[in-house]
Amino acid sequence: MRGAMPEPLTFAVPKGRILDEALPLMARAGVMPEAEFHDKHSRALSFACEDSDMRVIRVRAFDVATFVAHGAAQAGIVGSDVVEEFTYSDLYAPVDLDIGHCRLSVAEPAGQEQGIGTPSHLRVASKYPSLTRRHFESLGIQAEVVKLNGAMELAPGLGLASRIVDLVSTGRTLRDNGLVETGVILEVSARLIVNRAALKTDERVGALVERFRALVSERKAA
Repeated sequence: MRGAMPEPLTFAVPKGRILDEALPLMARAGVMPEAEFHDKHSRALSFACEDSDMRVIRVRAFDVATFVAHGAAQAGIVGSDVVEEFTYSDLYAPVDLDIGHCRLSVAEPAGQEQGIGTPSHLRVASKYPSLTRRHFESLGIQAEVVKLNGAMELAPGLGLASRIVDLVSTGRTLRDNGLVETGVILEVSARLIVNRAALKTDERVGALVERFRALVSERKAA
């Protein structure tokens, strides 16, 4: 009798900015979601892959880390900001994909940065409470973090917080909202992440890591 077919590997990808850059790299690594994945009208979240025993799930960036850390997905792609925010012990990020570059920065209203002295306490709006607290603690400042999932730039003008911590690419959104970047917490790039237990027990996960690693090395050498 033939052995049972293995369960498909589940590969989690984030909605948003990283995905467009990740798709060509995924295709070269053999992770090619079916046509419905590219249909903007589709409400599906899970997709079969062409020519492989894999499926792709498309979720929010923070949820990519959670699915992989808990073993619901065996691998995925997410920004290093998410990896650093959660520090899940079961999450391993073996490959820097060298895409999705931006930075996690502190910003505040223009002119405010010229204030005298260093405050001992700040209220900061961010969707990165752990990274925000750790950053300000390293400066000897207690940060009260107001967690927002978007529209961070509104917080200082409406009195919700004196500063924000958010991802910055060009800085245009900050400027358009009267804010200036005053510090960088983390340089961010996309990472291949895997579940540690799956890496040890499923050779397909290790092979996937090696394919991505080889592609990144090849591109850097070109």
